[in-house]
Amino acid sequence: MPGRKPLRERAMTNAERQARFREQHADGNPKVRFRRPADRRSRPQRWKDAVAELVTLQEEYAQWLDTMPEQLQESLTAEALRAIADLDLSELESIDLPKGFGRD
Repeated sequence: MPGRKPLRERAMTNAERQARFREQHADGNPKVRFRRPADRRSRPQRWKDAVAELVTLQEEYAQWLDTMPEQLQESLTAEALRAIADLDLSELESIDLPKGFGRD
């Protein structure tokens, strides 16, 4: 039967497992473990959100480039900002993704 491998040479008994549990919780502070919630957005929605984030970032970088001092306009940072600002993201925005499973 597949399952988790024992921590020691042999599997713990129920009494040993209960003793370990009580030992870990003896200080009175509960150990809260949780999983991150799954992303329930559809792929098209995730695509739209990602493209919107890229457009927002591009605007922020363009604003950064506009407010950059004159003496830094020829720096590597300015060149990178200019390259980002010059990207044409309109093609990404215009893509209409299929919904899948014959729903499009």
